[in-house]
Amino acid sequence: MPHEPRVLIDATAVPADRGGVGRYVDSLVAALDADGARLTVVCQPRDLDLYDQIAPNTRIVPASQATSTRTARLTWEQTTLPRLIRRLGVDVVHSPHYTLPVANPVASVVTLHDATFFTDAVLHSSVKARFFRAWTAAALRRASLCIVPSVATADELAKVARAKASALEIIQHGVDVERFHPPSPEEVAAARAAIGLGSTPYVAFLGALEPRKNVPALIRGFARAVASRPSPPALVLAGQPGWDSQVEKALDAVPHRFRVIRAGYLPFGTLAGFLGGAELVAYPSLGEGFGLPVLEAMACGACVLTTRRLSLPEVGGEAVAYCGVGAGDVAAAISELLDDPSRRAVLAEAAQLRAKEFSWATSAERHREAYEKAWGRHLSRLG
Repeated sequence: MPHEPRVLIDATAVPADRGGVGRYVDSLVAALDADGARLTVVCQPRDLDLYDQIAPNTRIVPASQATSTRTARLTWEQTTLPRLIRRLGVDVVHSPHYTLPVANPVASVVTLHDATFFTDAVLHSSVKARFFRAWTAAALRRASLCIVPSVATADELAKVARAKASALEIIQHGVDVERFHPPSPEEVAAARAAIGLGSTPYVAFLGALEPRKNVPALIRGFARAVASRPSPPALVLAGQPGWDSQVEKALDAVPHRFRVIRAGYLPFGTLAGFLGGAELVAYPSLGEGFGLPVLEAMACGACVLTTRRLSLPEVGGEAVAYCGVGAGDVAAAISELLDDPSRRAVLAEAAQLRAKEFSWATSAERHREAYEKAWGRHLSRLG
């Protein structure tokens, strides 16, 4: 090959609230820029200043205002993006969220974050499940290469979508150590103030309140775990409101003497204090493609409780506590951890050490290798 491929990352699918996909794209762009990649980023106009700051050596191109809704963005992706790719003279386009331009004139890389749209469709809205199943199948069929964040996701896609091993590149996420780090006492105090907690100890959850996160079982399990405690901790649910109707029912059943706080979306600056200041962080998910919230909590030096579903053991290893997904399982595990401060301390220290094994710099290097592989495949097909 005459030169390293010039890569365009389509960041227009990144939501304003910066959930897991947003954190993946932002962190990857920053790490690729720092690593000297030949990079162009196309983004929503609202994100122009952000990408200018985190990727100062990268060409940043704002897409039209018409990309602000999902339908408008998809139309733009299929009609305008292929023309933009030609005009900008890139060799590889990286679509980091399942969809890709069908009429793409260059090599294509698509990130497929998880396979639960196939394996656990009931955990998603039916429209969303159908949409992402269709685009996953299209990406596996059309892309030069697909990136997945875990062995579990690769295995699931092989089972449910007949993905060939050669079509997938397994590249784990990293963790943003500037945002997610063991917090200072001041950061913990600021997070407590933002939530309105005072000095009450608390169990933390961070994530969207959607069925896959298993929040109703967490709420019921928490209530059982603290039922006989004279000074029970609070449960703080932080993150975007989702569409899980069972959350309200579970909350209604919690006795009034227990505090369950719905903190909503917390600013990034408070997350290290929130996660690292908790007695434990509980994330009893029914399945993840990677499990970035678990890794981020680990990097904050938190004692983390999660499940062995799908990719989560790949992230947690022996540095987290595990439980089943039922309310009784969650209750027993929370109770055991609350009763054992020394075990919580051991897990918190182990988690912090393990989190250092996941770096965006390493992930960026692996992405650059994937771009070269995809470009080579594209050229060999042309030849």
